[in-house]
Amino acid sequence: MGQILRRDKVAEFVSNLHKIGKTVVATNGCFDILHVGHVRYLEKTKSFADYMIVLLNSDKSVRSIKGEGRPINNENDRAEILCALKCVDFVVLFDEDSPRDLLDEIKPDVYTKGADYTMETLPEADIMKKNGTRVEFIEFVQGKSTTNTIEKMRNN
Repeated sequence: MGQILRRDKVAEFVSNLHKIGKTVVATNGCFDILHVGHVRYLEKTKSFADYMIVLLNSDKSVRSIKGEGRPINNENDRAEILCALKCVDFVVLFDEDSPRDLLDEIKPDVYTKGADYTMETLPEADIMKKNGTRVEFIEFVQGKSTTNTIEKMRNN
């Protein structure tokens, strides 16, 4: 069972993991309505390191990115659901639109994003290069997205 870490403690926590020879992979997202695409993405992410940290957009951040109707599930519920997944070790909430600053603070060994990004379009690419973080792009499960799920519910 994963646990929620306070943002102001996560950099020190990751540093301590590195000191004992453990590797850390980070990913980020809204994870609003969890679906099989999310689960497979997170399981693949976990395969890259000893520990996985999910940087979770807060409600404020999701509204800024997705609009006033989102998130469907609040940040505490989304964090708890993610922590229930066997592959998720830690969840950290952040308020910004991008986890750039948080990634710069924690310096994970590996960072994953969906394969709709490339190093040229990845907003965090400069931070990853500066800190020597390896980036892995993960393919999506076709037709599985929160937006598709919401549309399906509206149409039924």
